[in-house]
Amino acid sequence: MNGVITPGLGLSVVCTIMVAGAVVVYLAAGLGDAATVPRAALRGTAQLAVIALVLAAALAQLWSSIVVLVVMFGAAIVTSARRSNAGRSAAWLALAIGCGLGSVLPLLLVSGVVPFEGVALVPIGGIVLGGTMTATSLAARRALDAIEQRWGEVEAALSLGLSDRDARLEVARPTAADALLPGVDQTRTVGLVTLPGAFVGVLIASGSAIQAGAVQILVLIALLLAQSCAVAITIELVSRTKIRRATRRGVGRTSSR
Repeated sequence: MNGVITPGLGLSVVCTIMVAGAVVVYLAAGLGDAATVPRAALRGTAQLAVIALVLAAALAQLWSSIVVLVVMFGAAIVTSARRSNAGRSAAWLALAIGCGLGSVLPLLLVSGVVPFEGVALVPIGGIVLGGTMTATSLAARRALDAIEQRWGEVEAALSLGLSDRDARLEVARPTAADALLPGVDQTRTVGLVTLPGAFVGVLIASGSAIQAGAVQILVLIALLLAQSCAVAITIELVSRTKIRRATRRGVGRTSSR
């Protein structure tokens, strides 16, 4: 036994049983549309099958690995825009996500900690990008919700002489902690409550617990920096109305003061 999970009949049967079990729970507990589970499972399987075939060829060359990472970056922007419901203004989220990724990836590569090779660049970059996208989406959505729901407080701050940006920031800033909480909690509980994907992946592939731990702590700390930068920029962009709700009436308008 080499410790690596391989595709086959056994894997298919186990996954099918787990999907069926989730459907039963959905139906029994009234958790929503039970078809959500098989649809998600089928979509995830198809996407992973395609990306596995693409990566098998792309990781062999550095330039193609960079292309893959660029495509992933574009997908992250589209996903974040949809989750935040910011309409066309969500294009500004590219700045937040890009700054988050840019704050760590060059450092990892220049230092030599992560080799400038596709087999390392895409997995590490993809993990950091995914975590940054999630934090950015959450920060934008929570900040926009807060301004919309607490618009009276924004107007009160404007009446006291605060600028339009500062008035919104007073309401939006507290939501940043919520956006950063999942990443911070994951780092705090790693090894005690959870064994994240990077650790498990290296452990299964190489069998070295020390190397797996080193890779995982590198990823977690990189995520802390990337997410902090992305969330800070997102909150600032929301406060300056660069990012705004796609459909809203009379909420968060630029003050004429």
